[in-house]
Amino acid sequence: MGEKHIPVLLKEALRYLDCRASGIYVDATLGDGGHALAICELLGPSGLLIGLDWDGEALERAARRLAPHEGKFILLRRSYTELAAVLREHNISRVDGILLDLGISTLQLSDPSRGFSYRQDEELDMRMDRRLKIGAAEMINRLPEAELSRLIYRYGEERWARRIAARIARHREKRGPIGSGAALAEVIKEAVPAAARRKGGHPARRTFQALRIAVNRELDNIQTVLPLAVAHLAPRGRLCVIAYHSLEDRLVKRFFREHSRRCSCPPAVPCTCGGDGELILLTRRAVRPSAEEISANFRARSALLRAAERSVLTEEEGA
Repeated sequence: MGEKHIPVLLKEALRYLDCRASGIYVDATLGDGGHALAICELLGPSGLLIGLDWDGEALERAARRLAPHEGKFILLRRSYTELAAVLREHNISRVDGILLDLGISTLQLSDPSRGFSYRQDEELDMRMDRRLKIGAAEMINRLPEAELSRLIYRYGEERWARRIAARIARHREKRGPIGSGAALAEVIKEAVPAAARRKGGHPARRTFQALRIAVNRELDNIQTVLPLAVAHLAPRGRLCVIAYHSLEDRLVKRFFREHSRRCSCPPAVPCTCGGDGELILLTRRAVRPSAEEISANFRARSALLRAAERSVLTEEEGA
């Protein structure tokens, strides 16, 4: 099977999910199945794991990894934005826990044909689901300079976004389309001042992050799935989210904060403050990997885990 994706913050995720042997759990970002395998090992004969991933190749790898636990899991090639439909199709109204690991797998990064890496001389792609119509190459070579600059700045938080977009536009005009990750990385390197290149990691890192987010509509998808997840948690059900950069983590942090806010209106007055208290925060601050985990898996260094528990359902919801 080759190299495996190492599940990040595994012990912490399992602790906050607090899996019961008879529970129903959703690994909404199945990947190579590392977290899913650990969950299945905690389930009894009546427990169930539903694993979702829109990458068909990842789904096949996970199925092989989970094979010893046949009967405990259902794996589907679906986006986590389809969570409500998936549960409805399986006659499940609420689940006991949902895990979202928002990172890209090691195998996706290391596979040259997937076009994620700025170190590979392969065609830019970055589609997590190959069925998506537009990949990174199309964005780089077709977007107007101003729009490309906004994309790189917004999704990559790249201070040199204008310079990078201008250099890309100049390259397209004079030398033609940019076809590979290595070629794009070289253009970016030329755009970033020498002093800035000497710190903060690879100069192409933020631009590649921005392209990946845009291609896969990652932030939009997170905003879609979080309310769906809460709506389908059973009372005391747990939601655990592992993010890898500030844009993702801000969305999760804000959502958790807003949905754990208690009503401050007087008892006899209808609520107008927006507080509903659907969630009980389990992590006041994001949980980070230990030094030992980072030493064993350097890609875990930026991981941030947040967890919350569904509060008791209202009479209306429970009806």
